[in-house]
Amino acid sequence: MIVATEEKRQRFREQGWWGEQTLADLFCANVTAHPERIALVDAPNRKDFAFGEPRRLTYAELQAEVERYAAALVAAGIGKDDIIIIQLPNISEFVALYFAAAIIGAIVSPVAVQYRSHELAAMFGIVEPKAFICATQMKGADHIGTVRPLLGDRITLFTVGPDAPVDAINLDTEPARPEQLLSHCAATKIDADDVFTICWTSGTTGVPKGVPRSHNHWVGIAPGTYIASRLQDGDVMLNPFPLINMASIGGITMSWLRIAGTMVLHHPFDPQIYLAQIATERPSFTIAPPAILNMLLQNEELLAKVDLSSLRTIGSGSAPLAPAMVQGFQERLDLPVINIFGSNEGMSLITAPDVVPDPVERASYFPNGLDLTPYYGNSPRRILESRLVPPNGGAVIEDEGVAGELQIRGPTVFEGYWKSPEQTAAAFTDDGWFKTGDLFEIVQGGRFLKFTGRCKDLIIRGGVNISPEEIDQVLAGHPQLAEACVFALPDPVMGERIGVAVVPRDGAEVSLDTVTTYLREQDLAVFKLPERLFHFESLPRNVTNKVMRSEVREMALAMIERGD
Repeated sequence: MIVATEEKRQRFREQGWWGEQTLADLFCANVTAHPERIALVDAPNRKDFAFGEPRRLTYAELQAEVERYAAALVAAGIGKDDIIIIQLPNISEFVALYFAAAIIGAIVSPVAVQYRSHELAAMFGIVEPKAFICATQMKGADHIGTVRPLLGDRITLFTVGPDAPVDAINLDTEPARPEQLLSHCAATKIDADDVFTICWTSGTTGVPKGVPRSHNHWVGIAPGTYIASRLQDGDVMLNPFPLINMASIGGITMSWLRIAGTMVLHHPFDPQIYLAQIATERPSFTIAPPAILNMLLQNEELLAKVDLSSLRTIGSGSAPLAPAMVQGFQERLDLPVINIFGSNEGMSLITAPDVVPDPVERASYFPNGLDLTPYYGNSPRRILESRLVPPNGGAVIEDEGVAGELQIRGPTVFEGYWKSPEQTAAAFTDDGWFKTGDLFEIVQGGRFLKFTGRCKDLIIRGGVNISPEEIDQVLAGHPQLAEACVFALPDPVMGERIGVAVVPRDGAEVSLDTVTTYLREQDLAVFKLPERLFHFESLPRNVTNKVMRSEVREMALAMIERGD
């Protein structure tokens, strides 16, 4: 098991980034302070995508469920450092299970509800779970039927929901066992540096990579959201992202813990329900994909009907933000958009309105060094060290306008991939910096970093490196495009040339000339202009709503082969 060195643990504790409390300790402190405050609110359409009526749980009610779940896990033989894979949508039971695991010292490995046997088999082989937890009902999926061949004799099946199979432990009907839980906790030492989660990220070889993070890793990254979003004690937050990754756990759940707030859950992403929840639950903060914010700002009829007045800020990321969108929200709605760039490994780049007031700068750049007050600290410190290095190696880049891979280290960064020494070695430099695979440039006299793309997504046309994300960002402002994605096409002369997949808005007639003329008007270099256009009904996205550029490319190549 990869753990932080003693020197690292001591240093980050002294600085206030890390502490002695587990996430269970932080949750129980909130219960003691605010037992009657509403802690969790289910999505109003819960029974449509899962089962049961939506629930509103106080902190005391949530604690009772957490402790009942924790005791049921212990009674079934689940204990410290045992791994539990959980495949659930955003329902209140999922949150309760996180803290049940935290209480007993177990490790949660959350997986997307879209995953099937292909993905699950690979993950089971890597983490060797002792338990699997899923819902008995999930729209469009049979999680029990899918996972059953993978369980064997050593993995215990737990379920939530009606009509549990006879070979599963039904968590809905498990009794409270306070004495057994108390006995386990008294005999078990749980440390804030223990691994608490193993989330998943894609590997370049197609093999998933498990990202272990301790309680303290999550605590270390939390200030990036609750400070940037101006959250206050007891605020309401709307969480539309799956409870499986950095945006949802690090961005929303950790902030919820910090302020003893109310977390409103949403699943699956539905713009109408999402906007209705903003109107009825009155959140102070939420996060939303850039495509949704672009759509909302460009739909005057819809914008006139929604009430966003409760929002103090709104976070967005997972793709470059269009400056026109961020500027529009600020100038038309007096609603600052926070630019967030994060990863399961511990990336934490935040451009907040209090640090970068100008909306165009906020959409385009990240501060080249961000000072925030640590979770347990009293004064601001640098949350993340960073440097730019040429993708193929070389001296640290200090000049402006030169693209380099961002390398990071600090209290938010994990120590290495789970049981993957080769992938870990490839991901870290000899002097301990994590290689993010993301390309940035230094701009504006060193004030900012500008994202220019992924190392592996570069289009190399005639020996010139072209970032597809850069072109995507410009096209996000095209009034006739709902979505656009640029990618590499093979070319026998130039090596690669540029293709673009477009989703027209409202039936607009969009041609290659339409796109290239717009890009010329934005003064984009001629060699960055797409040379072939493909019409899509929608762009494929992963579970965190990122466009799957490689899949777009494969679909486009298939269109060429068919002669479309």
